[in-house]
Amino acid sequence: MLASLGGKPDYMLTIWNWRHEHITLRCKAFSQEIFRVSFSNDLEGILTTAGQGHIRFWKMARTFTGLKLQGEIGRFGKTELSDIEGYVELPDGKVLSGCEQHATVGRRSDQSSDWPQRQATLSRGPNPTVYHGRGRTSDCGCRRLCEGVGLRVHRPGRGGGGGRGVEMDSMNELLVRDENGGSHAMLKWMIKAPDGDSLWYAQDADGGIWKLDLTFSHTTKPPEKMFSFHAGAISGIGMSPLTDLVVTAGVDRTVRVYDYVTKHQLCVQKFAAAGTCIQWLPNSVDPKGSTIIAGFGDGVVRVLKVTKRELDLSRKSLMGSASFTLSQVLKPHNGSVTALEFNTDYTYLVSGSSDKTVFFFSVDEEFKLNPIGYFTLLCSVQQLQLKPNSYERRVLVVGDNGQVSELTAPEPGSVDSSKTFQIDRIETRDFRFRSIKDHLRREERRKIREKAREERREKKKKERQKKIERGLIDPEKEPEEPESEEEPDPDEGVPLFIPETYHINTGFYSGDGDKFWLSLSGFDAGFLYECEFAQSEADEMSQSYGEPLKWVEVPGINETAISFIYKWYANAASNSNMLFFGMEDGKIRIQLPSSSPSPDDPVEFDDLDKYWVLPMHDSESGVLSMIKPSLNGKFLVSAGRDGNLYVFTFLPPDELEEAMAPAKLPSPRGITDDSQMEDIEDPKAYSIEDAKQKAEQDRLLKLAEEKKNGLKKKIQEMRRQFKKLLLKNGEIVPHLQLDRKEFELDPQSKIMLSNETLGRMDMAKTEYAWDSEKQSLALKKLETQFKSKLDCDSLVVKCIASEFEVGSFRCEKLPEGFGNKKLDLMNKASKAGGLTGAARQLASQQNAEREAAASQDQRDEEVSGGVATTTKVGTEDKSGKVDEKAAKALGKMEKQRQKRLARQKQWEELYQEKPSDDFEDPRDVAEIKYALENMGDFKLKTAANYVVPEHLRVNTARKLVQLLLLQENMYSRKRTFNERLLSLKFKKSEVLSEIDQLNAQLETVHASLKDIDKIKRAPERPPLIDPETPEEIYHYNRDKLIKFQKEKAANDKSMAMAVATTFTAQGLETDQVGDSLLGASSIKPSSAGLGDGTGYKRPTVAPDTNTIPRLALEDTLLEGEEENNSDRQDSFSSIRQRRLLNEQEKILKRINRLTEKFDDQVMKLRAEKFNLQVDLKRADLRNTTLFEEFVKLKEFEKRENLLASKVNDKFDEKIKMEEKVADSKSKVEAKRMEIEGLEEKQKSLLEEFKANLGENNKWEEFLTKVFKKKIKRAKKKERTGDADEDDEEEDESSDESDSDDDDFDDEDEEGREVLDDSVCPPGCEQELYDMACRLREMRLDNEEALAEEKKTFEMMKKDSDAMLKKTKVIDHSLAAAEKDLEDFQVEKQGKLNQLLIIVVLKMHQIEYLVSNVLPNDLSEALVFEQKGLVRLQERIVELIDEKAQQTRKQKDNKLQNVQLKKGRKMLSSKIQELSSECDQMMLLKFGRTVDLERLEMVTVNRLLEELKERYRQTEVFCDREIAQWEAAIQQQKENITMLTRDNTRRINQMTMLLGEQKVIEENLNSKQKKLGGEYEGKRRLMFAKESVSFNWCNFSPKKSRPSRRRSPFSPAKGDTFSLRLSLPCPSTRHEMPEHQLETFLNIYYHRVPSACTYMYICIN
Repeated sequence: MLASLGGKPDYMLTIWNWRHEHITLRCKAFSQEIFRVSFSNDLEGILTTAGQGHIRFWKMARTFTGLKLQGEIGRFGKTELSDIEGYVELPDGKVLSGCEQHATVGRRSDQSSDWPQRQATLSRGPNPTVYHGRGRTSDCGCRRLCEGVGLRVHRPGRGGGGGRGVEMDSMNELLVRDENGGSHAMLKWMIKAPDGDSLWYAQDADGGIWKLDLTFSHTTKPPEKMFSFHAGAISGIGMSPLTDLVVTAGVDRTVRVYDYVTKHQLCVQKFAAAGTCIQWLPNSVDPKGSTIIAGFGDGVVRVLKVTKRELDLSRKSLMGSASFTLSQVLKPHNGSVTALEFNTDYTYLVSGSSDKTVFFFSVDEEFKLNPIGYFTLLCSVQQLQLKPNSYERRVLVVGDNGQVSELTAPEPGSVDSSKTFQIDRIETRDFRFRSIKDHLRREERRKIREKAREERREKKKKERQKKIERGLIDPEKEPEEPESEEEPDPDEGVPLFIPETYHINTGFYSGDGDKFWLSLSGFDAGFLYECEFAQSEADEMSQSYGEPLKWVEVPGINETAISFIYKWYANAASNSNMLFFGMEDGKIRIQLPSSSPSPDDPVEFDDLDKYWVLPMHDSESGVLSMIKPSLNGKFLVSAGRDGNLYVFTFLPPDELEEAMAPAKLPSPRGITDDSQMEDIEDPKAYSIEDAKQKAEQDRLLKLAEEKKNGLKKKIQEMRRQFKKLLLKNGEIVPHLQLDRKEFELDPQSKIMLSNETLGRMDMAKTEYAWDSEKQSLALKKLETQFKSKLDCDSLVVKCIASEFEVGSFRCEKLPEGFGNKKLDLMNKASKAGGLTGAARQLASQQNAEREAAASQDQRDEEVSGGVATTTKVGTEDKSGKVDEKAAKALGKMEKQRQKRLARQKQWEELYQEKPSDDFEDPRDVAEIKYALENMGDFKLKTAANYVVPEHLRVNTARKLVQLLLLQENMYSRKRTFNERLLSLKFKKSEVLSEIDQLNAQLETVHASLKDIDKIKRAPERPPLIDPETPEEIYHYNRDKLIKFQKEKAANDKSMAMAVATTFTAQGLETDQVGDSLLGASSIKPSSAGLGDGTGYKRPTVAPDTNTIPRLALEDTLLEGEEENNSDRQDSFSSIRQRRLLNEQEKILKRINRLTEKFDDQVMKLRAEKFNLQVDLKRADLRNTTLFEEFVKLKEFEKRENLLASKVNDKFDEKIKMEEKVADSKSKVEAKRMEIEGLEEKQKSLLEEFKANLGENNKWEEFLTKVFKKKIKRAKKKERTGDADEDDEEEDESSDESDSDDDDFDDEDEEGREVLDDSVCPPGCEQELYDMACRLREMRLDNEEALAEEKKTFEMMKKDSDAMLKKTKVIDHSLAAAEKDLEDFQVEKQGKLNQLLIIVVLKMHQIEYLVSNVLPNDLSEALVFEQKGLVRLQERIVELIDEKAQQTRKQKDNKLQNVQLKKGRKMLSSKIQELSSECDQMMLLKFGRTVDLERLEMVTVNRLLEELKERYRQTEVFCDREIAQWEAAIQQQKENITMLTRDNTRRINQMTMLLGEQKVIEENLNSKQKKLGGEYEGKRRLMFAKESVSFNWCNFSPKKSRPSRRRSPFSPAKGDTFSLRLSLPCPSTRHEMPEHQLETFLNIYYHRVPSACTYMYICIN
């Protein structure tokens, strides 16, 4: 099947059978544009279409009328209506789609993006993975691998309106960008390569095709750009004058050079704006043919040189073999450059722009553009043409809205451009087109009507003439009928249609005169119009001015507009002249003129019937931009707005092969790096006119500034003179001095100036308030985005006496909810994978134990049933004793029976202990199992026979838990280190402060020392550097702001100087900025950095009081002594100097000790950081490995879950079936026991019958016949519907009884008298006859029950066998599922084995040597942990010891086996002797071998006696139980009475406490009124005046203690409760200190022990 979508206006969806080339189905897809249609790869007959504002799901359904397409619209629900460009179909039928508003795929909620998602692609496999791209060329280029972010889920077949979002976390991210550091690629589409698992091809929005490797491993290749082309319309092309090259400019801001013969792109360069027009200059201007001039959308004109690139083998890219050199760049316009036109000798250039300006340039010999000036028009410029073969430079300007102008270009040097380039006056002629198409169409319709009228007239004449010739009409009698009145003209009275706007596609001169041709689009399309400029003012004032002089309708274009016309003249490749029409529908129309004009002749469009059409470009968006031939005329190149570039040739195939040679590139000789000019990249840069105006303005400002500085100098000179006057005034005598106020000529002027200054300052603050707030918010946003996420900022602590330093780890905080996420994942990992092997083994063991318990219960029931029937004989009942003789007989018989049962039970126990043939000792089994589990499987994981142990199997949840634990461990270690470093920083500050104090003391000592040579200076105290105080970065003051402002002004000045070559910007002087722009003296924004902003608290260290000197006191004492005793001054002075020297040494030692101690701590922490860095680097490598394993496991997750669920389902099914089998076996066994009981009952009836007959009874034969007779019996009808079956059974039973009777009759007829067995014969005891009949009924009932039970037993046996077979099938399925899971684990392990793991080893750890030499290749080596290697070596010794131990044990077992065999032979012989002795004793006593069990029933009616005894014992047991229950009832009544009394006592106690409470509350209220506001402070509680009621709530004792009597409000250890205080009147409150509240509450919970779990107080 093939699905195709039609375009506007039908939008038909068509399903084709492309093999048979016919349409299968067809339906209207939607009423708006559709972007994509696709078949589902997993569900047959399912299609999806998406487009503008919709997504639709289609199903090919077969109905009674045939195959139909049924479509349902996807509902957006609460999501805003959006265009859908990309979607992906999941295997289960769901559809994942993107939307315009947001695409949060691969991101968390705090990283959601506003870029539209372009495409979502689903990888095929057991675990679908979503790949997606997103928008914005400047900021994107990320290719994300997701599991799952904000996409919309549409459910096909459901009409619900609510969609739901899917959270998808990013697994991997690949940045796609150019290798030369370009912008990020805007990926639009991607598809998986057929020859690689992780190889994808992607298309970006810039016309590039990428090859992406999405393996995300150490060997992943970077993105490779395979092809590149224009992304969008091609606005202009230029052909090389010397070789087969073409240059193109496109709206994608690139200029590209192609070799159209070899079809290779030679070079490409991207600029700041879209290219609008381009020309390749001829070799007459540049002999090398390398000069290109291009205009761009930002008004910039660039002159480029294309040359051959030097070969660089180190780089592989799509840059090509050529390169561009920027020769000249200038910006003449502020709008886009729409046209560039040279004169014939290329010495004059005219450029037009959309800003309604035409700029004129002169071109020198080195092709440098020199601006002359520009003229402003009334319309935007669309096209320019210099009039050919004219000595005057006249320019035809085609503008918008039908405006055409002709300008006379100024001569170079005729315009004064010293101040401005604008030309005020220039000779112009204007023409505004007026539509005549409606008039032409009316004339056509009128001519058609006249022609039809003439045809009708001629037809009537011919018919009349024929009738006259045949004689049917007499012309004299029947004159010719007059013509009927003409039909009214439908156009009469209807005004002509005149379009409001006109759009001229192309225009050009028709010859040397003032005429020109125009081609328009829109209403006036389909015609070529020849127009003429007015020759005089009278012509301009005429009403017909603006209408074309001549018009030609182009046949066969159906009013399609002509975008341009190119004239082709005969050459070597084509011997005929041609006209090429570029059409708006993408077609190329080749027109053959009737004559062969020369290039100088005017173009005529008289005959346009000879043509052919090439529909090459897109019919909707492929408007042709330009068609140009090659220099030799062999090739023709066309470009369109659809971004396509087509090359045509006129050569035959054999000549074309000869022409297919690579183009020769111009040599780069003469072009150096110095010739490369600086480009204009800023779209807001000044144009050359703006730059000149800016320079003029700056010149005027400079003059004004110079004038202002001159005035300032005069004012300063006047100030100096004024100061001299003040000095002179102060030197004269006071009474002649002038008062200071007399010097003030106008005091009000000073006040006015001061107020004006303050007002200006307030105005400046008001003006900059918004900017200040904006910058503050921006700073906060930056801090939130980058700084608040950091747990610790970069910090450095440097040694005091050395240059060594230690820095912190810059780490981010763990995300919110990290702990909860980790716990959830750990719980999920513990539950993942279903039942483990241990769980399955436990379940099987429980099942076996359940079966064994059921069989044991059956055996216990058998034994208990036998014992219950054999109760002790001889006990008394209520009626008296049992018959003494019967009791003795029964007692003797019972003793023998108990003895026999005891032996039988003993035999059963022995047989149960007897092991089977395949018996294995449980201890041996356990040891073997332990050995298998712990011996280890040391096969390589890459081995083919390696089986993954169950405890080593991992899944995504477990691996993610490992990742989180590793990240948490890394974070905790970094944080611990940073905390230690931060405390060390605080310690340094304290040490430096103490050193400063000691240095101050040392200076005091030095000031008192007399001997300068003995003065010792302390080491210079190093200042704190910036990295040691990172928090100071976020604190600003006036000096920092002024410095920043100067740097910013210097940067702005340098940027302004690079705007244009003719303009140099001058920045403002920073000294002129007032204090009002700086605000306060210092600004301290909120920061979360180190210091007060971090989460770490600075430790408080008490000052060291031992370092306080006693120097001042000693100096005072010494001075006092010197005053009191001058004779001892010298001795005291020497003592004082020695003490000062001693104090100096102490201070220096203290400084050195502090410095050394701190430096030791820094060096120790530095060494620890080195070790920690090694560990963290290993952890990073481990983190990378775990993440790669997680990615691999993610691919297998879905498949593994399916296999695990299959195994678990099979295992659950097996457990259920085993339970059913065990239940069935127990039922079968129970049924078998019932059958055996019925058979035993049958035997007991026969024995009872024989026992009641006694010996030598003459009626024995007759009564036996009565007993065994089968009679007809009516069965009980369970259902009315079974009446027929019951009748048949009765007939069968009657037949059987009749046959039995016949047998007895035949036997009786043989020689004996036949007796009637239906009545008691005379001479026979009636009691015996009744007994025989009764026992016969019992026998028949028993036989019927036995037959029914046997039938049920057979059915149950069949069901049990069927269940066993089904169990075997389930076991086989379970084994197959487990085998599949095991194979899957091996496959998964194989994929994990492909990952590379980095192991850091030292040289001494490598013991893999070849010939005692370390080999270069270590691929054959194995990496062991040291513990594992030592364990293996120790295990060798253990195995040797275990082997010797097992050998000794085997010998002992063999010896024991021989002894047991001898004992078995001895016991067998003894058993045979006892058996023969027993047989001899029976022969002596009974004369033959008898059955002892049968002998027990001969003496008395054993069954009857046992029933009587059982009844008696039951009665005694019931009496005893009734007495016990009566005693228990009496005890409970006593307990109720005690509880009632206790409750009454508690109620009384509660009443008393409530009374006390009321008294205390009244006392408290009175005290509060008296105390008033005595108690104030931060800690206070509000209480109401009214009574405070306490309620116990949430009281939950840990365990009940019914034996203890306790109050319900007496908590004990382990109890949980809360105390609630109710304040009923919150409006009236008083203040009570907290200690009074505690005293108040102690009255009520003084019984609460300290062991309670918690207690809280809720205050309402």
